[in-house]
Amino acid sequence: MKTTDVYERYFEGECEHNGVPRRAAAVKLTAESDCGMIRYDVSVNFFPHRDEEDFAVSYDAYFSKTVFEGKGRRSKKKEAVYLDGLRETADATASEHGGKIFWDRPLTDERRG
Repeated sequence: MKTTDVYERYFEGECEHNGVPRRAAAVKLTAESDCGMIRYDVSVNFFPHRDEEDFAVSYDAYFSKTVFEGKGRRSKKKEAVYLDGLRETADATASEHGGKIFWDRPLTDERRG
C-alpha cells in the first residue's frame, strides 16, 4: 500500500482529550492506494504544543474521516475537490470531539505531496 500526504499543515487549536489540554492541530489530507483502489482521508490530530518549539505530536487525539474510497488512482482533479472541502471536513471532525482549529493561526507552512 502506498500512502501519500497530499496536504499537511499545523494550526493553533484547542481540545481536551484524556485530561490533557491540546493547543495545536495537525491537519492532513492523505491518499492511500493499492491494487487499483484509492482512499482519501482527512485527519485532525490535536497535540499539546506547550511552547512555540514543541511539535511533539501525540497520537491519542487523532481523528479522521474518509472522504472517498473506491476504484481509481491519484488525480489532481479529485485532490483539488477534496482540498476545497478540507476545512469543512476537518472542522466537522474536530467539533465531533470537542475541538476547534484556528485556521487564521498557522504554525507551519503547508506541505504538499
